[in-house]
Formats: sequence, C-alpha cells, structure tokens
Amino acid sequence: MKQKNPEEAKKTCEEIISTMRGAIVGKDALLQKILAGFLAGGHILIEDVPGVAKTLIANCFAQVMDLDFGRVQFLPDLLPGDITGGYFYDARTGEFVFRKGPLFTGLLLADEVNRGTPKTQSALLEAMQERRVTVEGNTFDLPQPFLVIATQNPIEFDGTYPLPEAQLDRFIMRLEVGYPTIEEEAEVLYNRTKRSQDEISLTKTISRDEFTHLQVMAEDIYIHKDILDYISRLTQATRGLDYVEVGASPRGSLAIFKLCRALALIKGRDFVIPEDIKEVIKPALVHRIILTPEARIERRSITKLIDQVLREVTPPPIHGREPS
Repeated sequence: MKQKNPEEAKKTCEEIISTMRGAIVGKDALLQKILAGFLAGGHILIEDVPGVAKTLIANCFAQVMDLDFGRVQFLPDLLPGDITGGYFYDARTGEFVFRKGPLFTGLLLADEVNRGTPKTQSALLEAMQERRVTVEGNTFDLPQPFLVIATQNPIEFDGTYPLPEAQLDRFIMRLEVGYPTIEEEAEVLYNRTKRSQDEISLTKTISRDEFTHLQVMAEDIYIHKDILDYISRLTQATRGLDYVEVGASPRGSLAIFKLCRALALIKGRDFVIPEDIKEVIKPALVHRIILTPEARIERRSITKLIDQVLREVTPPPIHGREPS
C-alpha cells in the first residue's frame, strides 16, 4: 500500500465525512470526533435520547470503512454467551464446535448497553479491552480492527444497570448527538422523499487495510513535550476542583493523548497543537469526572468545570515536528 502523507490522509478523512453527509445531516463535528476516536483505536459511548440517528451513524461508518457491522440489543435476559458465542454439539461429527457470536465483527453497535446485566456488560468490556474472548478456557482473537459504539438512553432508568465508573473509563470518549435544527430536520425529510425506503446505502470510501494504515499514521503524529505537559496539567487540575469528588485518571490523559494525535491527522498535520487538545478534552473526560453528591443535587455541569480548567491552565506555544 502506498504511504500516505498528512495532506492525503486529510483528504481521505474529508471523503469519509462527505460520504456520510448523504445520511447524517448537520453533524460534521460529531462525525469528526467519532472518526478521531476510531483512528485512535478507541471505543465510543453515545448517550442521547432515542431517534437521533445513533444506530444510523454506526451503520454508516461501517459502510464507508468497509467493515462488517454487527448490532446487539442489550436486554436484561441477554447472557454473555449470546454475544461472545459458545460451543455447540455437532451431531454429524460428534464433537463440540465453537460458534462465533456477534462480537466477531469489525464495528459493533451495543445498543442500550445499560439494559444488559453487569455480567453481560463485563463480557463486552473485556472484549473491548483485550480484543479477544475466552470461552471454556479457549481464547479467540477478534477481527482487526474491532470497534464498538455503545449507546445509552439518559432518560430511562427502569430496568437498567448503569455502567460503573471503572467500565465507563474504558470508552475513549462519550458523545451526544443532539437534536437537529429546523433546517437540518427539514433536509432529513427531503432526503427521505428521494428514497423509496428508510434504509440508506453508502458507497465504500476506504478499505479495511487503508483504515488500519491511517491508524498507524496517527501513532506517528509528533507531540512536543510541552504539549504532553499541558495534557498532564489539565487532567491534574480536574482533581482539585470544587464540586469534584474524583478527577480524571491517567487513562484520561492517555485518551486525550491518543485523540489529539488522531485529530491532527484528520486536519492534515503531522504534529499536535493546543487547539487539538481543547477540541477533544470534553468528550475524553466528561465521563471520567465524578461530582460530589452536593454538585449532583445542584445539577452542576461537568463540561463547565472543564471549561474552567481550560481557562486556568495556560497552553504552551505551538511546536512543529522537530527535524530528525
């Protein structure tokens, strides 16, 4: 495969977003963040009300990146073996054969993950972290890349099992889709008039190998020591805020580190600037900061606390890639 330079990588990423505009209207910034999360090798948690295209977004990403798509609707009666797969007796051979579950795919949509029991949630989170599953003492590697978009409905609590903070920490970012504007919603309806069905088919933009190559390129993005220090100072500042019981962990710093390099690649640079940090810090940390009980009662906003940190911590100057 021909080696891409940052400008070529930027063009490829723009083509991915442009193709998805045929299905997802007015959400370019959201799609860019999700793409950054995927290029960073992370998994995405989307928390929003039903009907704002969470499932459609996941399906469209799989189509444009030529990835196998799987969907699991999490329910209280869903068992770990229902997603990992298990051994079944084959009467023809007289042997037990492993049958793969829906985890064995390129992009998995874990729909309403908080409706699954903790045991089933743990099976998913283990596969996300290890990129493999273990059944009856035997280990099976998952396809590469293996990406997960998990969704949660924030307005329903009956029959749900909220993910513990330690499991939320495994998602590289948490995002919200949000409602469209009047003009965007009208465009969605207009686009529907041009199709004879609800389903949307998008053309493949890049191959699986090309996507993996972009992930490798993101790992090579230069990040100056001053930028690393800036990330550390930001996450450290979250631990001393009023109204915060638990600040961002070092895994939060690593999430920012990975995401800002992926975002720099998407924007056609081979080095990170402070603005990249400012764009990814909220989705990277919003689910890693725990407010005090008093702050939760007062409905304090974690995003506003992160804004406070950004105001108080001075960013470094811009440093380009140093000559080797």
